[in-house]
Amino acid sequence: TVNIALTEGGRPRSGVVLAPATGELFWGDAEGAFAALVIGGVVSDIQPINVEETGPLRIVASRSHGHAALAELCDTLQVERDVSVGSSLKFCLLARGEAQLYPRFTPTSEWDTAAGQAVLEAAGGVVWDLDGAALTCGHRDRAFLNGFFIAAASEGLARKCLGEMNRLLA
Repeated sequence: TVNIALTEGGRPRSGVVLAPATGELFWGDAEGAFAALVIGGVVSDIQPINVEETGPLRIVASRSHGHAALAELCDTLQVERDVSVGSSLKFCLLARGEAQLYPRFTPTSEWDTAAGQAVLEAAGGVVWDLDGAALTCGHRDRAFLNGFFIAAASEGLARKCLGEMNRLLA
């Protein structure tokens, strides 16, 4: 993916995520979140997108960077299915309502998360660290690595998942 984010005060304020292999384009800012297709260099089929809380619980997770706690979390939360895609696209699937949770149990780089985080937050979702604070950017002291986090379609889902994540990591 190609990920571009504008950050202010340690927070992603706008972001663009492009998946050249599929032509999927996502962006989000104070005006909302949107998805489109890029075919032959032309942007088409622009649609507003929003998170979806209802229905069977779907999760996006990292199989290539998995953690032992992930399977137990899925069982505890009674996840119907999980989807495996790249880091920034996980946020976009939540933003488009195709999943509700993205628990991250391993470190990832801010450049893999900031743009997707901006898209998800513009679509109505949240991204929190394990303390329940909004995930921030610009951490030179950590080589721009994020700690573990939860991205969710709502604060309620984030709280529920965060409690389980912290229990599993204790």
